[in-house]
Amino acid sequence: FWMRFALFSSIFLQRVYYLSLEFYMGRTLQNTMVNLALENACDEATYQLGLDMEELQDIEEDAGLGNGGLGRLAACFLDSMASLGLAAYGYGIRYEFGIFNQKIVSGWQQDDWLRYGNPWEKARPEYMRPVHFYGRVEHTAEGVQWVDTQVVLALPYDTPVPGYRNNIVNTMRLWSAKAPCDFNLKDFNVGGYIQAVLDRNLAENISRVLYPNDNFFEGKELRLKQEYFVVAATLQDIIRRFKASKFGSTGVFVTCGLQVAIQLNDTHPALAIPELMRILVDTEKLSWEKAWDIVVRTCAYTNHTVLPEALERWPVDLFQNLLPRHLEIIYEINRRHLERIAKLYPGDVDRMRRMSLIEEGDVKKINMAHLCIVGSHAVNGVARIHSEIIKDTVFKDFYEVDPQKFQNKTNGITPRRWLVMCNPGLAEVIAERIGEDYIRDLDQLKRLLDFVDDDAFIRDVAKVKQENKMKFAAHLEEHYKVKINPNSMFDVQVKRIHEYKRQLLNCLHIITMYNRIKKEPNKSWTPRTVMIGGKAAPGYHTAKMIIKLITSIGDIVNNDPVVGDRLKVIFLENYRVTLAEKVIPASDLSEQISTAGTEASGTGNMKFMLNGALTIGTMDGANVEMAEEAGEENLFIFGMRVHDVEAVDKKGYDAMSYYNQIPELKQAMDQISGGYFSPTQPDLFKDLVNMLMHHDRFKVFADYEDYIKCQEKVSALYKNPKEWTKMVIHNIAGCGKFSSDRTISEYAREIWGMEPSLEKIAAPDDPR
Repeated sequence: FWMRFALFSSIFLQRVYYLSLEFYMGRTLQNTMVNLALENACDEATYQLGLDMEELQDIEEDAGLGNGGLGRLAACFLDSMASLGLAAYGYGIRYEFGIFNQKIVSGWQQDDWLRYGNPWEKARPEYMRPVHFYGRVEHTAEGVQWVDTQVVLALPYDTPVPGYRNNIVNTMRLWSAKAPCDFNLKDFNVGGYIQAVLDRNLAENISRVLYPNDNFFEGKELRLKQEYFVVAATLQDIIRRFKASKFGSTGVFVTCGLQVAIQLNDTHPALAIPELMRILVDTEKLSWEKAWDIVVRTCAYTNHTVLPEALERWPVDLFQNLLPRHLEIIYEINRRHLERIAKLYPGDVDRMRRMSLIEEGDVKKINMAHLCIVGSHAVNGVARIHSEIIKDTVFKDFYEVDPQKFQNKTNGITPRRWLVMCNPGLAEVIAERIGEDYIRDLDQLKRLLDFVDDDAFIRDVAKVKQENKMKFAAHLEEHYKVKINPNSMFDVQVKRIHEYKRQLLNCLHIITMYNRIKKEPNKSWTPRTVMIGGKAAPGYHTAKMIIKLITSIGDIVNNDPVVGDRLKVIFLENYRVTLAEKVIPASDLSEQISTAGTEASGTGNMKFMLNGALTIGTMDGANVEMAEEAGEENLFIFGMRVHDVEAVDKKGYDAMSYYNQIPELKQAMDQISGGYFSPTQPDLFKDLVNMLMHHDRFKVFADYEDYIKCQEKVSALYKNPKEWTKMVIHNIAGCGKFSSDRTISEYAREIWGMEPSLEKIAAPDDPR
C-alpha cells in the first residue's frame, strides 16, 4: 500500500480551486475564437453564410456575474490558469440576475436588473449536492451532529475556459439553488399552493441576485446564505473529486495536504475554513489537530481592500440561527488561537482583543478577515504598496505573530482579452516588430524600447490610436447623439462610482477648465473630451449624487457656445466589460486618482497602459509599480503619498483652509453650491458640498492644486504628438509585469506549490 501511495503522491495532478462570489466574464465568443486560433476560420464561415461576425458578436450579452475589479480579476485569472496549463477550477454562484443594467434618466441612475442567460454553460444535474441551513447541534457519544436542518440543492452549471492555443480547457463551475422537492400537487389541491410556491422561491432566492455592493459591506441573511451555499457545495465537490481518484481516501487527503489548494478571493468564501473543519471532524472523524493542519495547509486568502466599510463582520446571532455548528467551530478556532496569543504575549489583553475572531460590542460580530488569516497558510495583498499597508496597519498584529504567512501578488490582466481581442490593430503593430510570442510572455514588450525613436513605429502606434478614437467617436455619436472631435484628447475615468476613487476631483478639474476657457476664449486650448463612466451601488446615495453632478456639469459645458468643441463632458452609461473593450483602446489619458493608500491595486490602470493611454494618477495601488516599470517620468504623478495622507490625518484635515486659499477651487465649489450647474434646483448638490467641506475622508481639496498643475503638463505634452507617442511606447514596453500570467505563476509557485507550463498538449484529433 505505501509503495502505491508514494507513487500516487508523486504523480497525482494537484488541483487548485479558486473560490469567488464574483466572475465578471463579459462576452465569450470572440475570446474563445482568439484562444483557439479560430478567428479567420469563423470569419470565413460566417461570410459564406451571408452573416457579419461583428454583428453576431454584438448579439451576445455580457456574462455580468460581478460588480467590478474583484470579479474581472477572477475572470482574468481563469484565463491565465488555463493558458499556463494549471489544473484549476473556478467556483462561484450562477446568479439569475447579474450586475444591473444602468440607465441614466435626467442625470439620475436607474437600476434595472437583467436576466442572466448564458449559451456557453451546461447543467450537470448528476453532480447536484445538498446544502444545509438552520437546525440545531447535538453532541452525542458518536460525535457531533447537525440535525433538523433545511436543505437546499446546489445544481452545478459548467462553462469552459480555454487556454491560449495550448489545447487545454478548464472549467468554471457555478452553483444554482434549487428547492429540494418538486412542486407538491397535493398541496395545490388542498389550497396550500401559495405556501408551496413561497417555500420553493425562498430556497431558490439564494442564487437569484448578485449583491450590487462593491467596496461596501452590508450584512444581510441572504448574503450570508449565498456565501455558505457556494462554499458547502464546492467543498463537497472537491472531496468527491478527490475521493473518486484512484487512490482517493481520507487518509490520502490527510497525507497529501497540499494536493488540493483552495484560494479564497477576499473574505466572501471565508466559511470554507469552518466548513472544511466540520467535514473533517464531524463526518470524517479526524482529530481537531489533524483536521486543522489540513485546513491551514489547503486554504490561502487574498485581501482586496483596507477600507473599513468593506470588511465583513457578521453578527453572532445571525450565525447562531443560520449556521449553529459553524459558530461552535469558529468559537473553538478562536479559543485555540487566543491561547496561542496569550502564550506569546502574556498579559497583553488589548492585543488579544484586537486579534480575536469575535468582536465585542453592542452586537457581537465575527471578523471574517481574522478568520481567513488564522485559517490560511498564506495571506496576500494585490499590489506591493497594498501588501505593505496591510502588514503595517490593518493586520499588523497578525503579521508580527506570523510574518511568514504574508505575501504580495500584484494583480494582472490577461493580454488575450485586453490587447489581442479588444485592440487588434495595436497587437498587430507590436507583432510586426517583435513577433507574436509576447502574447504568452508579456515581458517581451521590453523589446519595444528599441523602437522608441523609430519614426515609422511612432507613426504606426499613433495611427492605430487615431483609428480607435474615430471608431469610438462614431459609437458615441450613434448611442449618445453627441458629436465628438476625434482630434481632442480622450480623457477617461471609468470605474465604480465611489468617494475614494475621487470622481469629484475630476469634476473640479472639468469646472476649472471650463472657467478658464470662459475667461480666455481666444487662447489656444488643448481640446478635451472628458468621459466618466461607472455604476453606483443602488443603495449608495452619495455615488448617485456624483453621477448627477457629472451629468449636470456636462449639460452646462456641452451647450455653452463659448466653449464649443474645446471641452466636452460625457457620462458613459452602463459601463461594463464590453464597453471597456471599446473605450480603453480609444483613450489618450487614464485617470487613476484615488487617495493614496485606498486603492488596493486596480486593474483598469493596467488595461489603459497596455492599450497606449498615459496615466495621470496618485502613488496608489499598482500605479506605484507602473511608474517603476515605465519610468516615473513617463506617467503624470501628482498628489500626496501614503505618508503625507497619514501626516494630514494626524494633524487633522481642514478642507476649509484649501477652499479659502485657492481661488479657482473656491469658484468651482461656489458654482456647485450656488446652483450654477443645477439652475432649477439650486440646493441639489448641498449634500456633496457639505461632505467635501466638512466630512471628506478622501481629502479631495488637499490634492486639487497639484492635480490641476499636473493636468496643465498633460495638455502641454498633448500638443506635441511625437513626444506624446514616445511616452506611450515607454508605457506599453513597461507592461510586461502586469500580465495575469505572471501573477498566476507567482500564486502557483509560492502559494499553491504548482509549476506552470507553456507546453501545448496534443489535440484530440492529432495523429498520435
